[in-house]
Amino acid sequence: MNTERIQFKNEEGLTLSAHLELPAHQVKAFALFAHCFTCSKNLKAPVNISRALTQKGFAVLRFDFTGLGQSEGDFAETNFSSNISDLLSAAKYLEKEFIAPSVFIGHSLGGAAVIHAANQYKPCEAIVTIGAPADPEHVTNLFKDKKTDINKSGEAEVSIGGRPFTIRKQFMDDLTRHSPVDVLQELRKAILICHSPQDEVVEIKNAAELYQAAYHPKSFISLDGANHLLNNEEDSEYVGDVIVAWSHRYLDTQSDELEKEGDVLTRIGASGYTTEIDASGHRFLADEPKDVGGRNLGPSPYDLLMSSLGTCTTMTLRMYADHKKWPLEEVKVHLTHEKRHKKDSDEEQKIDHIDRIIEVVGELSDDQKKKILEIANKCPVHKTLHKRVKINSKLK
Repeated sequence: MNTERIQFKNEEGLTLSAHLELPAHQVKAFALFAHCFTCSKNLKAPVNISRALTQKGFAVLRFDFTGLGQSEGDFAETNFSSNISDLLSAAKYLEKEFIAPSVFIGHSLGGAAVIHAANQYKPCEAIVTIGAPADPEHVTNLFKDKKTDINKSGEAEVSIGGRPFTIRKQFMDDLTRHSPVDVLQELRKAILICHSPQDEVVEIKNAAELYQAAYHPKSFISLDGANHLLNNEEDSEYVGDVIVAWSHRYLDTQSDELEKEGDVLTRIGASGYTTEIDASGHRFLADEPKDVGGRNLGPSPYDLLMSSLGTCTTMTLRMYADHKKWPLEEVKVHLTHEKRHKKDSDEEQKIDHIDRIIEVVGELSDDQKKKILEIANKCPVHKTLHKRVKINSKLK
């Protein structure tokens, strides 16, 4: 995932901070992500969801609303209307500098905001809400013990997630002027509603209200077991994967031709070890284990090396058995890589060892099994690993 740190101006002329996540290959479509109330673009859930989308060819812009994170402005002067306006400013920035975003994704109050923004932005073709309230006023439950003080004094300091924020009466008054349910009753755009039945911040009944109000095509995904913030990495990654699969049905994505100079393209961003791989159009991630500083989001380089040998072995044996019409039903190859000291040597030099155990299933004779082992040692990758390989490298 390649991250570009960018800035753009909102309608008030304030500079908003954003990250644009770009895929390793050609961009299929642009998505705009709205974070939850008082959160930021760097929350774990937006990052994980963005990663899942970029891996499948989507570019994702996630930004800090006015007065939050690294964006300019005073949070106390913002409201739900300004959130919608910030979203439209972000969309217009993408349209001017890149391509108009066709997917709006919003988490919690950001989900309610993207419904309103999508209604005002024609190029948006699809909407995704995650744990979104059906009524924006629901957010006042986070500071219900301060509502009387706010109405009486015009403002009050509240604590949300252990951080102090100033909430003004204008913020609460502005919430009453917006209804995502009313908007959905008129909107004609595809919508995916994701919500956890165990959400204790925004109850599941909110998803039901949004779903009932929306027109088809509409979909609901239950995030069973997840909490409101999707703190479990597996939950946010699942949401990202679901969005990718769902959106292909409703978006007019661009051509998937790649701009690369070889059969395989790998790319890593500015931090971490997570690496995108495009192998002849098949995309996946590689990473390092957590105990060496990685996030364990994919196989390690040596895992991939062993996988190459293992898959080549099984495919070669399958081809040979089919050609000989042998009753080979299944092949499993177990591989382990280890660096071992050279035997009968005083030197500290170590040699790479790959232990390969081949497990075959079928009514094979001893002679046939012996031949299976012989053929395994002749698979193309095995032979490549035994030969001297010249790697030609150059900078571009």
